[in-house]
Amino acid sequence: MEVELNERAVFVGIILQNDDERQIKEYLEELEFLAETAGIQGDKTFIQKLEKPDGATYIKRGKVEEIGDYCKENGIRYCIFDDELSGMQQRNIERIIKDCIVIDRTSLILEIFAQRAKTSYAKMQVELARYNYMLPRLAGMWTHLERQRGGRGLRGGMGETQIEVDRRIVRDRINRLNKQLAKVDRQMNTQRSNRGQLVRLALVGYTNVGKSTLMNLLAKSDIFAENKLFATLETTVRKIVIENVPFLMSDTVGFIRKLPTQLIEAFKSTLDEVREADILVHVVDISHPGFEEQMEVVENTLREIGAGNKPIYVVFNKIDAYTYKEYDKFSIEPPTKENRSLEDLKSSWIAREKSPCIFISALTKEGLPKLRNDIYKMVAEIHAGRYPFNNFLW
Repeated sequence: MEVELNERAVFVGIILQNDDERQIKEYLEELEFLAETAGIQGDKTFIQKLEKPDGATYIKRGKVEEIGDYCKENGIRYCIFDDELSGMQQRNIERIIKDCIVIDRTSLILEIFAQRAKTSYAKMQVELARYNYMLPRLAGMWTHLERQRGGRGLRGGMGETQIEVDRRIVRDRINRLNKQLAKVDRQMNTQRSNRGQLVRLALVGYTNVGKSTLMNLLAKSDIFAENKLFATLETTVRKIVIENVPFLMSDTVGFIRKLPTQLIEAFKSTLDEVREADILVHVVDISHPGFEEQMEVVENTLREIGAGNKPIYVVFNKIDAYTYKEYDKFSIEPPTKENRSLEDLKSSWIAREKSPCIFISALTKEGLPKLRNDIYKMVAEIHAGRYPFNNFLW
């Protein structure tokens, strides 16, 4: 998929029986933010309530036709679905919504990763993910080419179909990429082993929560940070010294809801920095209304990549942007999540056992001295265990 900048898109989602309508709308807002990150302007959102997704067209055919008419009348170029479409669903929708590019959330995220990849290693990882996504969908790309190749003179009179040729080409490319990446992975493993026994911290979190900004503050570096999703794809490692204790900190790619499995697999070596870390610093955007769900997404992804048992220190960032609705004590309605003050959140989270955390603002640097002191204590404790004769650390 080649994105043409400044083109417009409509977004499509469904509300199932037990879904929270407000939450689904938040998901679609995130989908629009993803599109903006890719250079596509949002135009309109379509939502349909269903018992289950339609096997043929994801949403009902009548709704697809309605969307198709709107796109035609308003010159919309992209129709983006919030869930991953099967090859058959995508083909059926494209037959109805003509002259409009139909893509799903996975394809959009893959496009963003392709745009953001800078190093040859990251480009190979994204290319591998895209080919793995493409392989089961090749049938739909050749429905208009039911031709045969090389039939004349071959035994049985039939040659390879075009789709079989393409599948073989894609599989060959996947194999070559896997070999190239395996070679680079070995080099990266050697680099990691050469770092010695320095304590390692890894910044993890949902995308666009401020990990790179925090890394810049702690390491006094200039890692690229931007208010866009997936601003960081490359894992950056910096040596930091607090007081007299040295350690390594890595800034990793952000996680997101429904992160394509192809990307998790392709970036598995990049995520080795997370798996091999001594402490995970989970950065959370406390100002986001769905921050708790974002935390859950990160925790689930950590379990998927085999890092779910790591010690975690939670950094609630962006307290400067936190807002809430003051609860009306005369209201007959019970208080909701939106009525929680920052002090309420602080007291509830700090009181939890086995959940060390801190509330900061990377923008205003509020809480940064305590954060540095907390990190110093955690790192020094591990450091002293590895170097018991270096008592000067204490």
